[in-house]
Amino acid sequence: MARRQHPLWELTRARLLEFIREPEAIFWVFVFPVLLALGLGIAFRNRPAESLRIAVQEGPGAVPLAENLDNSPELRARVLPAAVAQNDLRTGKLALVVIPGDSVTFVYDPTRSEGRLARRVVDDAVQRAAGRSDPRATGERHLTEPGSRYIDFLIPGLLGLNLMGSGMWGIGFNIVQARRRRLLKRLLATPMLRSHYLLAYALSRFIFMLAELAALVGFGWLVFDVRVHGSVIDLLMVSAIGALAFSGLGLLAASRARTVEGVSGIMNLIMMPMWIFSGVFFSYANFPDAMQPFIHALPLTPLLDALRSVMTDGAPLVESLHRLAIVGAWGGLSFAAALKIFRWS
Repeated sequence: MARRQHPLWELTRARLLEFIREPEAIFWVFVFPVLLALGLGIAFRNRPAESLRIAVQEGPGAVPLAENLDNSPELRARVLPAAVAQNDLRTGKLALVVIPGDSVTFVYDPTRSEGRLARRVVDDAVQRAAGRSDPRATGERHLTEPGSRYIDFLIPGLLGLNLMGSGMWGIGFNIVQARRRRLLKRLLATPMLRSHYLLAYALSRFIFMLAELAALVGFGWLVFDVRVHGSVIDLLMVSAIGALAFSGLGLLAASRARTVEGVSGIMNLIMMPMWIFSGVFFSYANFPDAMQPFIHALPLTPLLDALRSVMTDGAPLVESLHRLAIVGAWGGLSFAAALKIFRWS
């Protein structure tokens, strides 16, 4: 007689085989994040700053003023009729319009950062042409080191986003589908505990996490030279805590849902605030100070901070223990709640 395997091992093995046989799941977990990183990495790659497009309104002195402004490497100036210049400014084709005269007038939208920048650059060029000299010499240094680029900020964000998405969607949908097909009732007749069934999903997510981490971080390193400045072991530990935490949230979301539509709504409700506020694609520091306590309480926010601390800053894991405690608390409480309220039918 063959040796009977532990239910937890058999359930985990079954979950792994189910995933491997789903090409759609493999695409969304491994291929899609890489394609997203490639597209955003190319779009926001380091390149020379684009010149600001401005216009000098037709009138006396317009041509020499436009030629002088166009000599600046930061500006691209041309002479346009008043109506055309105003229309191009209104539609965003121009950053600023200059009206020549005894007193030069700048027309721009103060709510656009491009307009405010153009106003300063053009004013500086006009004043220098009029003979202004700076009383004190200044210099500048350009930051070009790896770790300062947008792609270095993006890769940890996509890694955290993938850990959240695959943990919740991969688990939530499978449980609800099994409940709809009445497969969960059949499992009640087998020698397993409820905790075995739920832990199997969490353990399978941990195994998938290793492959996700290797695919995304490896791609970033090979294509964009995104380096892990800290310990790879620390990165693995942070990712593992994140994967298990979102597995717990996925289990909780699917504990009572009976339809795919129902669990989709629950998971979107959970994940949407983190998509927007947690700093996946841009810093959450852009939001008002009053919102920061709420943002830091979301599980994805401290996870991304910990990932960037290890990958970009090269900080030791001990500096992120308080962040990982928040992530772990979300996972532990979610799993405990799912274990208590889970419904087989």
